[in-house]
Amino acid sequence: MTAFTISVAGFPIRIEALYESTRRFCRDYLCEQTPVLSVHIEQSDLDRERVKSDREHELEGLAPHSFSDAYLETLAVYRKIAAALLEKDVLLFHGSVMAYEGKAYLFTAASGTGKTTHCRLWLSQIPGTYVLNGDKPLLRFEKDRVLACGTPWQGKEQYGRNEMLPLEAVCLLTRDSANHIEPLPFHDAFPTLLAQSNRSAEPEALLRTLRLTERLGKLTRLYRLGCNMEPEAALVSFHAMCGEKQV
Repeated sequence: MTAFTISVAGFPIRIEALYESTRRFCRDYLCEQTPVLSVHIEQSDLDRERVKSDREHELEGLAPHSFSDAYLETLAVYRKIAAALLEKDVLLFHGSVMAYEGKAYLFTAASGTGKTTHCRLWLSQIPGTYVLNGDKPLLRFEKDRVLACGTPWQGKEQYGRNEMLPLEAVCLLTRDSANHIEPLPFHDAFPTLLAQSNRSAEPEALLRTLRLTERLGKLTRLYRLGCNMEPEAALVSFHAMCGEKQV
């Protein structure tokens, strides 16, 4: 057993883990602040993560993957953190967050659509941009804004920074032969936003997730981007979302 404290989305959280590797995984977020929440991991948590992973692979027609307990612990820790922070109006969201001049821009889509590729195009085509979180950011809801928050859970490429930035826009990414981007009404965006939000089976938690998803549509601009994998795709989305005429 190893115990340590990390700060994510502005909240110090004590983690009691089974593996020292989990502490190393969270090393960039370690802090000495007094925790306001705690997460305790047991072997049963890892067993549930393995069952969940095997079920997901089965639904996708894939053979089960032999993940190590140490890796499964990182999943279990984040699942418990997300559940605890939901009560503090913090939502775990599946997407890639780009940062530019102190503001954040979130791209979301089904797995395999090309979020990571599109973010790489931003990095190559738009000076001054970087990835705040490449896979599973936290969104912290305040009275009149949403903050996109870096976390240790940032995808297999490990793109991310320990920062919190105001979220300016959310873009639903789709594949197309030609690049185009349009503002998206909330009622059209809502199914995808909800699908990409971490959802609990608990009725009370699900209701809170629904309410936060609605606030996401009210507090940020929404877009739909049809794009190919050419460099122009990054410029099309950047110009629309950031209001820049040239790079």
